[in-house]
Amino acid sequence: MRSLDSGSGHPALAHFGELGNNNVVKFPGGAAERVARVLLEVGAATAVEVSHTLETSVQATRRSLNALLETGFVASHERTPFGPTPTRGRGRPSVTYSLTPLGRSACDQSYDDLALESLRFIDRAFGRSAVRAFAAERAARMTAGGDLLSIVDVLNGEGYAATLEPALNDSHSSQLCQHHCPVVSAASEFPELCEEETRAFGAALGQHVTRLATLAHGDPICTTLIPQQVSHEQMKVTTQTRAPRKSREVTA
Repeated sequence: MRSLDSGSGHPALAHFGELGNNNVVKFPGGAAERVARVLLEVGAATAVEVSHTLETSVQATRRSLNALLETGFVASHERTPFGPTPTRGRGRPSVTYSLTPLGRSACDQSYDDLALESLRFIDRAFGRSAVRAFAAERAARMTAGGDLLSIVDVLNGEGYAATLEPALNDSHSSQLCQHHCPVVSAASEFPELCEEETRAFGAALGQHVTRLATLAHGDPICTTLIPQQVSHEQMKVTTQTRAPRKSREVTA
C-alpha cells in the first residue's frame, strides 16, 4: 500500500481512490470512500466538517455518509465519542460520524494484515515474551521525546491521528485521543501492543496514566487519561496537525 503523502510518514494511509476495488471490502462509490478517508484521518466529525475538508456540498456529503451507514462502514453518534459535543442552533447537538472496524479495515487492510502476520510469526517462532519485547521497544521509540506534545507529534507521524482533548469532569487532566490505529487488528489479537504503549506513555511522562478505551476493544476511539493540564492553545495545535491537507488528495 502506498503512502498518502510520501513525506508525511503515514505508511498506513492510502491514496484516495486506491482501495475502491479492495478484494475484502468495497466502498459504496468513490465519493463515499473520500468521505471515509477524511474520517480515518480526523476521527469523529460532523457532515459540515467533512464537507468543508473535501470542499463539497453538505448535501453530497450526507448522501455519502448515508451510504456508508447502510454498508456498516460508519456509525453515527448523538454525542461525540470524545471531548465536548458540538452544538448547532439553540444548543441542539450535531450528529457526528466515525468509522466502524469494518470501515477502518477497508482503509487499512493490507498494512494491518502484514502487521498481524508478522506478530503471529514472532509468536510462533519465539513465544509471547518476544511479542511483548517487540511491543515494548516499539512503544519506547514512539515516546522517546519524553513530553506530551512530542508524543502526539510522533503518533501523528505513525498514522494515529492523535490529539489532546480536555478531560471530562476533570479540569486538571487531559485526554490523549488516537482517532485511528493502523494496526487495530493486530492489537486486537495481541493486546501487548496497547499495554506496552500505555506503559510507555506513563514512563515517558513520569506519572500514572489510565487507558480508558481502545479501538482494538471495539471502542470508537483510543483514549488515555493524562493527569496533566494542557492549554487550549496546545490542544488547538494538535487538532490542526491531524487535519487532512488538501494537497494529499490524489488519485491512484
